[in-house]
Amino acid sequence: MLELWIPVGLVALVIIIGIMIYNGIISRMNAVARAWADVVVQERQKNNIIPDLEKIAEQYGQYERSIMTQVTELRSSLQRLNADNMDLQTLSDTRTKTTNLLNGLYAVAENYPDLKASQLYNNLMSEIAEQQENIGAAIRIFNQNVEDFNNGIEVFPNSLVNGWFNKKRKLSTFSDSQAESAFEYKPDIH
Repeated sequence: MLELWIPVGLVALVIIIGIMIYNGIISRMNAVARAWADVVVQERQKNNIIPDLEKIAEQYGQYERSIMTQVTELRSSLQRLNADNMDLQTLSDTRTKTTNLLNGLYAVAENYPDLKASQLYNNLMSEIAEQQENIGAAIRIFNQNVEDFNNGIEVFPNSLVNGWFNKKRKLSTFSDSQAESAFEYKPDIH
């Protein structure tokens, strides 16, 4: 009788471990999706700031038309971000547009001291800087969740369970090609 229970127990143990691994992969995928949604939310927080930026740009627009164009491009880019679709290229484009806009606003402020002294302008620049920090933090959390997920589907025996049941593919982390271009060293990671 004991001889029968040992194989049954082993099969039950294998099934339980398989279920735990399967659920772990699903949990990590959900964490990645949540982290991506947080990145999108942080990026979209800029939408609260854009109307005020548009007002400032209009005030100084007769001198600096490019700022209005950059604000419009940023708004368009922010609207293309979607919490249901992990589009790292759109996120990268949005971050580049934000950087370009900030550089343009700093240049305008240098040329027009009245703007630089404006409390509204200073508040907006502080808010944008804070939003950029929040977005950076959200991206770090997203990348960590992607790493955890990728590890969860690639290590043994998880890779077997994933191959048989989940069939999830490895995800890409967010990377900033503009920032990467500043480094001479490129790790040889395969």
